[in-house]
Amino acid sequence: SQIESNDMLIVNGLNVRSQNKTILEDVSFRVKKGTSLAIVGPNGGGKTTVFRTLLNTIRYTGMIKWNGEVRMGYVPQSLVSTDLPILVEEFLRLKCRTDFETCTKAVGLDKAILRQNLGSLSGGELQRVLIAWAIVDNPTVLLLDEPTSGVDVGAEEPIYEKVNDLKKELGITVLLISHNMHIVMHYSNYMLALNKRVLFFGETKSLTHSQLLSTIYGNEFALSEEEHYKE
Repeated sequence: SQIESNDMLIVNGLNVRSQNKTILEDVSFRVKKGTSLAIVGPNGGGKTTVFRTLLNTIRYTGMIKWNGEVRMGYVPQSLVSTDLPILVEEFLRLKCRTDFETCTKAVGLDKAILRQNLGSLSGGELQRVLIAWAIVDNPTVLLLDEPTSGVDVGAEEPIYEKVNDLKKELGITVLLISHNMHIVMHYSNYMLALNKRVLFFGETKSLTHSQLLSTIYGNEFALSEEEHYKE
């Protein structure tokens, strides 16, 4: 596949095997510049493995092609920070060589948070700091691996709002892994549903909530989930 100027990433025929087990099989997708792709699927379906191939930390076969020079920001699922005796500001300044205020304002970190110890932050505050850490050096691509898994329900949406704003303002291309279907439906342009193989790849708005659930989990599970989602 030739890379076009509006594509940021093309993945073709991606395979990952470990100890004779197939983890990913023949996975292909592409991501346009300045858009967001959500990767969804059951546990063990290979979502984080895709990120690890993009970060080039595991062996794979197939093609991963980026458009030119890529600067990548990465936000992991969680970071245990209780033993780090470092202020938030000191932590961020380790990486931010340029306009520090722009970095921190972008993700809504005020002076009160900056003066706190990294280990004393709440889940939501820590994730905002990790997103700030990921974007302080102006990445072109942001990988978010369930960045709100340890965050209170109310704090989750503002984090994605913030990421969405950054995508629009800075033209960052966002790839996110999430189990929260509401977040997926509202904050992604495209979706890749995975269970070792590609179950669905296309525009997020082309699937309803229940179609998405039945694509990932099968019809019976989706019906019971739909009931659960009704207020």
